[in-house]
Amino acid sequence: MEIWQIPVIFIVGITAGVINTLAGGGSLLTLPILIFLGLPTAMANGTNRFAIMIQCLFAVAGFKRKGISNFKLSLLLSAPALIGAIVGAQVAVDMSDALFKRVLAIIMLLVLGLILWNPTKKWQINPQYDRDTISLGWNRLIITMIVFFFIGIYGGFIQAGVGFIIIAALTTISGLNLVDTNSHKVFIVGIYTIFALLVFAFNGKICWTVGIALAAGNGLGGWLGSHWAVARGERWLRLILAVCVVAMVMKLFGLIP
Repeated sequence: MEIWQIPVIFIVGITAGVINTLAGGGSLLTLPILIFLGLPTAMANGTNRFAIMIQCLFAVAGFKRKGISNFKLSLLLSAPALIGAIVGAQVAVDMSDALFKRVLAIIMLLVLGLILWNPTKKWQINPQYDRDTISLGWNRLIITMIVFFFIGIYGGFIQAGVGFIIIAALTTISGLNLVDTNSHKVFIVGIYTIFALLVFAFNGKICWTVGIALAAGNGLGGWLGSHWAVARGERWLRLILAVCVVAMVMKLFGLIP
């Protein structure tokens, strides 16, 4: 890694950390950068997990500092998610590089559609810290845990855009408000990412030098994102993500060198 790449990775990490904490899709920015810098797709996927883990650690600390946390419920939902993440990460490691590139390109286009559509916008209109106590019954809790097993599989496999899926699950099935949802989201992602990271590390799919630089930015972005209810400059961020995803897809399909 060249010296000039370090600040670039750090800045990209800050942006991705903020995006991931507020909603999701930050990996659509980091994965293209890592691959354009020369990392193989599987290694870029694994390296990104280290940064995600650090980002979630800072985000959880930020929410906790504001008194917005329910670790008991977060741990319950993390259990099925981490099992699914181990399965998804192993699938990603075992998949051939050529096939992974095709799958990644298709997934990134689908997630880009979600970002441009912004299905979570209706939950972001009023970012006030509504502290209404919502108790999950056993039926909703069981359904939510089953859903989070499959979310874990997706998160372990590719991660990109998982924030949108978690927000949709927690707000529709569980009835939680956006602030509580985001606090649970970063906790759950942080827990299952640890186990997915172990799978990638065991298979030698992490570039630690790049990962540390990216993690430093993601950590700062996660901390900042936990203190903001709504991202500023949303349209600009979406434009950047769209350009990166389109360029990434073209590269994965061999349309550009």
